[in-house]
Amino acid sequence: MIINVARKELKSVFASPMGWVILSLLMFAFGTQYLNAVNDYFAVMSGAMRPAERTGVTQFVGQSVYGLASFIMLFAVPLLSMRLISEERRSQTLPFLFSAPISLTEIVVGKFLGLVAFLSILVLFIGAMLSTLNIWADIDFGFLLTNSLGLLLMVAGFSALGIYFSSLTQQPVIAAILTFIALFALMMLDRFFGDDPTNILGSLSLTRHFQSFASGLIDSADIVYFILFAVTFLTLTVRRLDADRLRG
Repeated sequence: MIINVARKELKSVFASPMGWVILSLLMFAFGTQYLNAVNDYFAVMSGAMRPAERTGVTQFVGQSVYGLASFIMLFAVPLLSMRLISEERRSQTLPFLFSAPISLTEIVVGKFLGLVAFLSILVLFIGAMLSTLNIWADIDFGFLLTNSLGLLLMVAGFSALGIYFSSLTQQPVIAAILTFIALFALMMLDRFFGDDPTNILGSLSLTRHFQSFASGLIDSADIVYFILFAVTFLTLTVRRLDADRLRG
């Protein structure tokens, strides 16, 4: 049943103009950043620079594109997640969803996976685009895979938080605004508390846990953080909907 719900959500995203518009704009932005980064690489590396100071093309271009992607997702995910549950509440179809022969957990997880599947298209697009560098240079595919994994985990956490705020209100726009504010705050925690590695608030920063992936390293602690982050907000969403069902 979870797969059926996820498939339905994925189809609904592609059935709406917003889904295609967001997908097209993001692909255009990533493609433009990719071309600019390649041009910048040749401009920088062709200068009077000692070989020891030169940076590999994978790291130079990859960090530019993945860095932009992690920032743009901050705006894209709230727009995509805002309608997942709030639209059901606004259209008065939430009671029908409660009466369906499927658990609330399956509903929430299915909607979550549908959104993550859509965002995974963008992650795959970035990875495939950067892989074309291999046509004329030897690139580090491990670096690309690590960054893709980190970006996928990050957007999964974004999506879980977006679904939670979508379950709190019947106004999709309000859900999008709340999601953006929360994500922006979590991204900026590292800037305010990054100097103290023992600070609890600093350790909650999404940016801090993405940095290891951006450097081409896989840290199990960061993987666990993103998984727990997503599970926490999915659980809160289920509890919120369960409370609504009990109130009738």
